[in-house]
Amino acid sequence: MTFMVKTMVGSQLKNLTGSLRGGEDKEDGDKSAAEAQGMSQEEYEEYQKQLVEEKMERDIQFTQRKAERAMLRSHFRDKYRLPKNETDESQIQMAGGDVELPRELAKMIEEDTEEEEERASVLGQLANLPGLDLGSLKDKAQATLGNLKPSAEKCHIM
Repeated sequence: MTFMVKTMVGSQLKNLTGSLRGGEDKEDGDKSAAEAQGMSQEEYEEYQKQLVEEKMERDIQFTQRKAERAMLRSHFRDKYRLPKNETDESQIQMAGGDVELPRELAKMIEEDTEEEEERASVLGQLANLPGLDLGSLKDKAQATLGNLKPSAEKCHIM
């Protein structure tokens, strides 16, 4: 109950006391933003200029990071033959279209690509078969090839 009385009467009381002091409030209101922060007008303008420049730099870095992420997503969409996303393409274009992945990410993608290519090859598939020794198979193939070379050299047809 006291809370309601204070809120209802408090604001009216502040208005009443404010109008009684009249002149002091006007002097405080006349202070510029620079004086309120304890700076000269030139210092305040320089400070505002620095704030704007820092904000622009942050925005540029943020846009670049968004474009790098979009580039990574589009790379994986291409790799796995998924439909393209227009927002990713627009983010890449907003960054100037000349977006490169960070070295660490590019290195990780390259390693993944090499591993997948190795698994996709015939020897990679053979290595996954249980009970198959590639070393002995390679030795046998080389021995057979070594035996065929002398007979191929003696062949008159070739």
